Amino acid sequence: MAPLLSVDEALARVLTRVVVLPSESVATERADGRVVACAVEALVDLPLFPSSSMDGYAVRAADTPGTLTVVDRVAAGRPTDRALKPGEAIGIATGGVVPECADAVVPIEELRDEGETVVIAQAVSARANIRDRGNDIAAGTTIARPGTTVSPPLLAALAASGVASVECARRPRVTVLTTGTELRAPGESLEPGQIYESNGAMLAALFEREGAVVTRLHPVADDEEAHNTAFGLALECDVLVTSGGVSVGPHDLVRRTLAAHGTEEVFWGVAMRPGKPLVFGVRGDTLVFGLPGNPVSSLVGAVLFVLPALRALQGRTVSGPVYRQGVLGAAVTPRPEREDFARARIEHRAGLDVLFPLSGQESHMIVAASAADALVRIPAGDAQLEEAATVDYLRFDGGPIGA
Repeated sequence: MAPLLSVDEALARVLTRVVVLPSESVATERADGRVVACAVEALVDLPLFPSSSMDGYAVRAADTPGTLTVVDRVAAGRPTDRALKPGEAIGIATGGVVPECADAVVPIEELRDEGETVVIAQAVSARANIRDRGNDIAAGTTIARPGTTVSPPLLAALAASGVASVECARRPRVTVLTTGTELRAPGESLEPGQIYESNGAMLAALFEREGAVVTRLHPVADDEEAHNTAFGLALECDVLVTSGGVSVGPHDLVRRTLAAHGTEEVFWGVAMRPGKPLVFGVRGDTLVFGLPGNPVSSLVGAVLFVLPALRALQGRTVSGPVYRQGVLGAAVTPRPEREDFARARIEHRAGLDVLFPLSGQESHMIVAASAADALVRIPAGDAQLEEAATVDYLRFDGGPIGA
């Protein structure tokens, strides 16, 4: 039997098989969470004209302090065509076009408004409270580079700069297939030996957070004919993720079914706990991940290998996972032969993230794992890691994990 791959080596082998998906044009207003495929430039200067940053009065700085005659008022979107003369002031709203010959804006709260005149007690600096044309960005300047994930603020920047659509990598099409004769849908009655299927929903949720378009197939029984039929359909996608049936028991049919359907097995088995019996292969342009059936093993395998692949398929600058650093809140005993990924709770103390591994670390204990907000990476070794030892971890924060 070949030696198990390390987590890092296994991930490297996955990422070397990733080919970024083709791009498509996406309306800017629908591009949140999408990954930019081509550099995007501003189409206009922003601001497009000198504008006021305050509600107040446009003036000539040289006329202050003094009493000035109010000759017009400017609202946002309704500029005046009157040039400001010495001794005059023009009322202006935030975002309004600064009148010709005005070089400062005095906020309302810094003057006395007497209706037809305003009294300004203090001298005002030239350019005060004026947003100069292009001081945010100039037309032709790059707003977003390839690999950037569109966020709500970036979406606003694109729209404000006149960009109506963005070239983005196509969203990966992912098929999730769980295996096991014992699986039943929640809500159904259970017969002896049967359990409720939970991995499919968990995996689909993980992948959708990474921008994937997920199809869930009905769980397939541990039967060769059923496997062949299901896998014939399941492999028509960008990424196939299975759960269960990847170990060495008589009912573990996934690996040989994949081989029968022309899948090249890149590796089987990773030196980690949970999730050791994990398979990765390719068939044409389709990436195939066979995750273990135990829920926590399936979760950890998805986080460490499938999520980075989904990010890389979309051309993200960093595919991850991106680890943070914290310290242990209690001593842990590493395993000499493989890395451990322990579920833990985070407490913030004196500026540090302190990680407390939970009781119930067995790979079937998904309810215990649901109480965790961190996945702590415990390196393989013989020496105990003491309390306060520095460790790497991934955070479960309600958003994409390890991004």
